[in-house]
Amino acid sequence: MWCMLVHITNKQPVHVIPGSRLDLKAWIKTEPQEEISMVTWEREPETGFDPVMVTLATCSGSSMKCAGTRPNVRVNMEQQETTLQINGYSRADSGEYSVIVTAVHHVSVSINVSHSSLVCGEAWGTDPSFSWLHERAVITQTVGRVSRDGTTLFVTMSPICGHFTCVVSNKLGHSSDTYAA
Repeated sequence: MWCMLVHITNKQPVHVIPGSRLDLKAWIKTEPQEEISMVTWEREPETGFDPVMVTLATCSGSSMKCAGTRPNVRVNMEQQETTLQINGYSRADSGEYSVIVTAVHHVSVSINVSHSSLVCGEAWGTDPSFSWLHERAVITQTVGRVSRDGTTLFVTMSPICGHFTCVVSNKLGHSSDTYAA
């Protein structure tokens, strides 16, 4: 299991004058086999009897497209740094802020030629789910059959030809690898 380092670069605590702008920054260090799939900024309100975490902004997808949940909330993701900006800060914006970074480790597909099988392995994840594609379509019986756990594709087509893709997914996201034969 790998760990990811997320460092909030602001000094703690941050004091903001009402009506001004709050800027929070976080630096994210990933391992070479990791790909950031989502960044979420949240706030736990300072007041109330039963405070609930409020999602302020998210960045997701391969292009890390970012969006705030309110017009005065902006978020940005550049390389390994994310910035949250709240314009027109008010007392309702006070609380404890957190940034959640979700990363997917890369998947690998290997072949066992003597047994005509492709094996899919993933380097990280909880409760992974495996699925296979041949030329971007779900595997049919003419191509082969998938093991019960989904990690192995037993190829029955002859000759073995085309692009075989293993997709590994869980509640955090998905990753894939393709073997070209």
